[in-house]
Amino acid sequence: MPNPILVTGAAGRVGAVGRTVTELLLKQGKAVRAMVRTEDERAQALRGMGAEVVVGNLLDLDSMHKAIAGCERMYFSMSVSDAYLAATVNAAAVAKHHGVKAFINMSQMTVSQMSITETTPSPQHKLHWLAEQVLNWSGLPVVHVRPTVFLEGFFLTLTPDSVRESDQIRLPFGEGKTSPVAAEDVARAIAALLTNPQPHIGKIFHLTGPQSENMHFFAQEYSKALGRTITYRDIPVEPWRDDLLNRRWPVHVVNHLAALADLHRAGRFDRTSDDVCTLTGQEPLTVQEFVRKNAATFTPSSKAA
Repeated sequence: MPNPILVTGAAGRVGAVGRTVTELLLKQGKAVRAMVRTEDERAQALRGMGAEVVVGNLLDLDSMHKAIAGCERMYFSMSVSDAYLAATVNAAAVAKHHGVKAFINMSQMTVSQMSITETTPSPQHKLHWLAEQVLNWSGLPVVHVRPTVFLEGFFLTLTPDSVRESDQIRLPFGEGKTSPVAAEDVARAIAALLTNPQPHIGKIFHLTGPQSENMHFFAQEYSKALGRTITYRDIPVEPWRDDLLNRRWPVHVVNHLAALADLHRAGRFDRTSDDVCTLTGQEPLTVQEFVRKNAATFTPSSKAA
């Protein structure tokens, strides 16, 4: 029986990259070991797809031995968390112990603008930068994947209410340009790396959408996809941050999102890459295509009916 490919975060909700990676690999006939945090209906769904499901915690040593033992290739990812660095080190130590031959690491694109003397206000960016340093020092056969902001994480999570209620995208992005990427495109790139990792060991891939534009442009794309006029309204960062806190979002996550907003306003996300197409042979999803696919989420219930 072939060695399974380990996919961590396989039941994750935001973006669902791990779940999609699992699906793609299983469709190719690969053996997949899917690591999940809890035993629930999502874990059962993964079993239904044909994955071997391991329940565990990235911070727990025994869990990681159970997940990694027997795997030669693995995808490591963790949601935004103040424990991200500790989880990365724990996974890396166990992966090295078991002789993993390809460690695909989910990072963030802003790390490309960071160094020993340059950082960002985001606590999560700092953890990602440190995690990449640790993985490079470890001697593991690593591939770093650095996506830009996710369409699911930002646009599908933070814009539907205002689009439904007032035909407005309300975000604190100013006039800054951005190149959001769909989770399914990131998942296809990661699946391609896991399928044939050796030519890519030691490389860094930057995953973006097909175009970098400001939010006024993307409001026009929403309009085309939804068949009604959507406009962009720039809002201040601090009240937006306070609103997220009032909605009981974790402080670490909110501080990260507020930093992302400031970086967008400063034009730090104005960049594109062909890496999605290079790895998968397919162009990444446009914002218009993404909104059209999720039109029901952006449409008032009376109109949707």
